[in-house]
Amino acid sequence: MPDLFQNGSQDNTRSVLVALLASGIVISAIWILKPFLPATIWAVTIAVTTWPMLRRLQTFVGNSRRVAVSLTILIAMLVFILPLWLAITTVSSHFGDIIALVSSSSTLHIPDEPPWMGRLPLVGPHIAPFWDRMQRMQFPEMIRQVIPAPETLIHTFLAYAGSFSILALQFILTLVILGVLLMRAESAIAVADTLVTILAGNRGKEMLQLAAYTIRGVAFGVTVTAVVESAVAGIGLKLAGAPWVSILTAVTFMVCLLQAGPGVTLIPAVIWVYFDRGLAPAALLLVVTIITIIIDNVLRPFLIRKQADIPLILIMLGVIGGLGGLGLVGIFIGPLILSVAYTLTKSWISDSRQTPPSVSTPLDS
Repeated sequence: MPDLFQNGSQDNTRSVLVALLASGIVISAIWILKPFLPATIWAVTIAVTTWPMLRRLQTFVGNSRRVAVSLTILIAMLVFILPLWLAITTVSSHFGDIIALVSSSSTLHIPDEPPWMGRLPLVGPHIAPFWDRMQRMQFPEMIRQVIPAPETLIHTFLAYAGSFSILALQFILTLVILGVLLMRAESAIAVADTLVTILAGNRGKEMLQLAAYTIRGVAFGVTVTAVVESAVAGIGLKLAGAPWVSILTAVTFMVCLLQAGPGVTLIPAVIWVYFDRGLAPAALLLVVTIITIIIDNVLRPFLIRKQADIPLILIMLGVIGGLGGLGLVGIFIGPLILSVAYTLTKSWISDSRQTPPSVSTPLDS
């Protein structure tokens, strides 16, 4: 008996040491590959999102994988990478102009109160003191009552984005890794299926499919909505005659990616246009602003929940946390990680509730 216990203790010790060794090797590998992790995760995200499209394109181009992969990478670059690159380069190259634009707004003032407004029933007598107080405030002060200084927000965002060389390197690495993943997609899927089957059996495959749906929903919901909102906002700014249309459009795209909403840039633009251009252009831009806000509250939830049911507050927390932890690509990676974790946890809890608890009988004791 002592020998049996001694052998069992040695086996347990050996198992613990093997587990520690394996964990150390995995941690060391992750530490060595840390500079490539953001690009790799982003490439995996885009690959999972575009995989159904790749299969359809491959059928359309005569079953040529190379052509289908080339088209998929081009589309992914136009949707996921190019808008972000253009927005960052536009804002950073005109950062001095943005500060000058905000500083020049000190010359804008609210006009005198219209006589008819004071004759309104009930609210008329209360409007005059409020109007007089707002008239004495300068435009930047009114804007800062609603949002922080724009130059502070942009400077913070660009600080997280990093230098252009690092950003360009991340984009290039992402495209290269994306091409390799798409060319060997079937092998990658088979490896993933084998790993999840070893860890969780058939239930693991269902979880893997659920994670893929969540990734597609979040990627399309966040990115496509930001692209559509910024495009509509740019058209409205151009028609309304607002200054620095390209800069405001780029900033709108960035704040939409940050889940702050298009109103952060468009509402101050409406006020600016009203003072500078008059009522009609401001009314036009106000209508566009309302349309973009509706798009933000309708299109994004529709695209996300078409694949998975995820609370939008989770997306916002993922964007903020991802940006702080992983830099620029964390805007996409943060919501994906939180959404996948939420979806899988929700599924596990649902399964545990459906599984009836085992009832002990007197024979078991």
